[in-house]
Amino acid sequence: MPELPEVETVRRGLLPVMEGKLIKLTAVNRPDLRWPLPDRMAERLTDVRVTALRRRSKYILADLSTGETLIIHLGMSGRILISGHQVGDFHHDHPAPEKHDHVVFDMEDGARVTFNDARRFGHMDLTTTKDLEDHWLIKPLGPEPLGNAFNEDYLTDRLRGRNTPIKTALLDQHIIAGLGNIYVCEVLHRAGISPKRKAGQVSKTRVAQMVPIIRDVLREAIQAGGSSLRDYRQTDGELGYFQHTFRVYDQEGQPCKTHGCDGTISRIVQSGRSSFYCAQCQR
Repeated sequence: MPELPEVETVRRGLLPVMEGKLIKLTAVNRPDLRWPLPDRMAERLTDVRVTALRRRSKYILADLSTGETLIIHLGMSGRILISGHQVGDFHHDHPAPEKHDHVVFDMEDGARVTFNDARRFGHMDLTTTKDLEDHWLIKPLGPEPLGNAFNEDYLTDRLRGRNTPIKTALLDQHIIAGLGNIYVCEVLHRAGISPKRKAGQVSKTRVAQMVPIIRDVLREAIQAGGSSLRDYRQTDGELGYFQHTFRVYDQEGQPCKTHGCDGTISRIVQSGRSSFYCAQCQR
């Protein structure tokens, strides 16, 4: 499932095509994705201007001139692709419609934005912008890891006394918004912390050290366009490249990349998800 860097990469790709632009026509080709789509969705998203394009956790948020906000989640296989728009020296013509093109936005300048989702685990909703923070998808989310509200004191306080593994705690969207399995594995390896260690047993000093590491990993992944493992693509159809710099994720049996460590990367399963780590340098 796309994590914060992938969603931020998609948002940035959409900015020149959607922000400040008029959606001339919206086609909704099925009544539901993961859940039913909003009532009169095509009508509510036709002849409206996108006033701002934001991200919250793993959600893309399109603020509209009607006072509503479109909430988009890519799910496991959702892709947003752009056609009919000049990108540098290249013009991407509209491709033939595909079976899983579920929502299509035709912009005023001829660009087309297509939401394609083969597995239909993605979802969309519309809510009034002023009530967005109280929406059931947004309200439970913790602070953004790249924002000022996420800091050493906050993380120390939220992890204090927790009996769950640190890996599980960092994946909890109520604690930190946007972190997923890939980047938590990478963060814990750089921090030298075992994914099996209880969250409440990580010292205050080591918790504080994790905060800049979390930010560094996310920023590096955004710079690389995210990580492409199966379905994820950028808006121009290109793959992300951060997977080529993974230190532990999907590296089972490979030598540890920590300087001076001669350990080997292992894989365990925690809460149904694979955790990759080095038992020798992660304690």
